[in-house]
Amino acid sequence: MKAILGLDIGGTKILGVLYDEAGEVIGREKKKTKANEGLEIVMGQVFKVIDNLLENYEVQLQRIGVGVPGIINEYGVVTFSPNIPFRDFKLSELLSDKYQVPTYIGNDVNVAMFGEYKHLKDDQIKNVLGVFVGTGIGGASIIDGKLYVGQGSAGEFGHMVVNADGAYCGCGAQGCLEAYASKTALQKYILKQIGKGRKTVLEEVLSETGAILKSSDLRKAYDQMDVVGVEAVDRCARYLGIAIGTLVNLYHPQVIILGGGLIEALGEVLLGKIIDESKQHAMPGLMSDVTFRISEMGDDAGVFGAYELSKVML
Repeated sequence: MKAILGLDIGGTKILGVLYDEAGEVIGREKKKTKANEGLEIVMGQVFKVIDNLLENYEVQLQRIGVGVPGIINEYGVVTFSPNIPFRDFKLSELLSDKYQVPTYIGNDVNVAMFGEYKHLKDDQIKNVLGVFVGTGIGGASIIDGKLYVGQGSAGEFGHMVVNADGAYCGCGAQGCLEAYASKTALQKYILKQIGKGRKTVLEEVLSETGAILKSSDLRKAYDQMDVVGVEAVDRCARYLGIAIGTLVNLYHPQVIILGGGLIEALGEVLLGKIIDESKQHAMPGLMSDVTFRISEMGDDAGVFGAYELSKVML
């Protein structure tokens, strides 16, 4: 049986799925990335995922598609990855040589977005934007049915400036969307409020040194109408709305897909607030024919997108 491998290499886990040529799942394999143990260990984990799949299923591998966080050039070189030890790393060449099949490498958000787009299964929809909100904020664009990456790294919606004199972002710039609406930004906001002496149910969650705010904890706080938690969610929606209104002005897409851990936990809470705010910043009339959707594929968006992109890019 002929098969295509979709691979999603993340900061914490590596997921591989074998698909037949019709897009049906043959098998899947998952391993920890072990990113803090260095390049050799990470690649050892990647090889284990691929090798286990090829050993467990009798298939003829045709090609490999891969999503990786970071900046990837047109030659499949990962020039930089924020949480995996890939620096000017020729990942495409390495996998192609080892497994003797063509390999496509793309940014993880772009790849996942393409997976969500193909999952729509609607040939009439050709212009779609994706905004994915989690620890950071990523974005992607489908224009005329094709993933648009510019020179390789287009779609960094998280680094649109929403407040020119505002907070500094992890990227070093000032006022980025990610500095206001990401889970990292919300945690900073909540800790600042706690530092001012304000009470919140999230104080216990964040009291331990190195504690990380979970999207589910924020959802619980919101459901309990915790004042600080509600403020944090409203702040997130406001800045996402400002950015999305601007994106509507730039692209006027048919569909905007919202995804990521924060959206999975708070999507139905955030969605109406985001749309209302977007209308305040988009040109009159442009929002009337834009549809918003919550992503549906979860973890499988990355591997499915890698599978689909390998078919059109190789």
